[in-house]
Amino acid sequence: MPKTHKSNRSLAKRVKITGTGKILKRQQGQSHFNAKESGRTGLHKRGQKLSPVQFAKSFQALMPARRISSKQ
Repeated sequence: MPKTHKSNRSLAKRVKITGTGKILKRQQGQSHFNAKESGRTGLHKRGQKLSPVQFAKSFQALMPARRISSKQ
């Protein structure tokens, strides 16, 4: 039986890879202690953000089953 590489499950639960191979991840720092921040800061923390291009190589190593684009 051929050996297959497993995807890192903790990373797979935290990021979403789009159809074109771009990586979407949750904005950092939005779990708690948000009451003291301005409304503008809270608004910018909502939703998913594109991850930087520099992380594409490390993401590809942790998720071998998915094709990740290095051009984002």
